[in-house]
Formats: sequence, structure tokens, C-alpha cells
Amino acid sequence: MDRAEKQEAVAALREVFSKTGVVVVAHYSGLTVAQLQSLRKQARNAGATVQVAKNRLAKIALDGADVASIAPLLKGPTLIAYSDDPVAAPKVAVAFAKDHNKFVILGGAMGKTALNPDSVKSLATMPSLDELRGKLVGLIQAPATKIAQLSTAPAAKLARVFGAYAKRDAA
Repeated sequence: MDRAEKQEAVAALREVFSKTGVVVVAHYSGLTVAQLQSLRKQARNAGATVQVAKNRLAKIALDGADVASIAPLLKGPTLIAYSDDPVAAPKVAVAFAKDHNKFVILGGAMGKTALNPDSVKSLATMPSLDELRGKLVGLIQAPATKIAQLSTAPAAKLARVFGAYAKRDAA
């Protein structure tokens, strides 16, 4: 990597660290290329990104960022998983760590809040932003649906009664 490429990498990482909702740091030593590709695919499907970055460049990019608390975690073969949704990256990382014991979650950061491995795991158990939106829409729509059912129920009952009398009289 020459100097220009390093500056580009630092600029890209700086942008990532300034715009993401959550960053998870993990050791990936001992994983195969296929396993890492599988992790990247799972992350992409969940709306997160997994990236292996040089620790030294990542530390330079962290200077002045909200997630600067992850700098001490960047030692050895580390990768970062990040997403705008505060739950997507932790969910992917925790799910992958359950299946692969060589993938070790070191911690992370959500804004200025530093996360230890247990915090990342508890964050992964929370519903995602889309799930919360769905529940909220369901709660908002439920009363309207019930009102509509109640307003049409008497007419439907009346129609069934008239239908029953008509069938009885016809017989």
C-alpha cells in the first residue's frame, strides 16, 4: 500500500466511523476465507457491513470520532462490523460467533458509548428498527380495524337474520 492508498483508506474509514450507528470489533483469527465471505453475506443481508482494516489506519481514522473508544480493541487480526441500524451489526456478529468459536467479539461502540462483549450480545437481542416500526404501525392500525369491524358487524348480522327468514319462508 502506498501513501495515497493509505490516505484514501483512512478517509473512507473516517467517513464510516462518523456516519454509522454502531461498530463491533472482533478477532477473526483461524477463520477460512469461505467463512469470512459467509459472514460478509449475512451482514449484507441484514443491512450491515463487515470490513477487515489495518489496525494502524483504523486508529488514525478514529481520531476525533464518536466511536474512538474502540481504539484499544484494535490489536491483532481484527475486523469491524458496522451498520446505521444500532442492532443489525451486533445481531450478525453474535449469530456468527455462536456458530464459529474462532470468531471472538471484543467489544464495540454505539455513538460515544463503549460496549463490552456482553453489551454487544444484549444489544443483539433487541428488535431491529424495522421490526419496531412494524410493531408500531400494527399498534396504530389495530384500533381503526376494530372500529371498522364493529361498525360493519350489526349490518352483517342483520343481513344474516333476513337471509335466514327468507330461506325459512321459501321452504
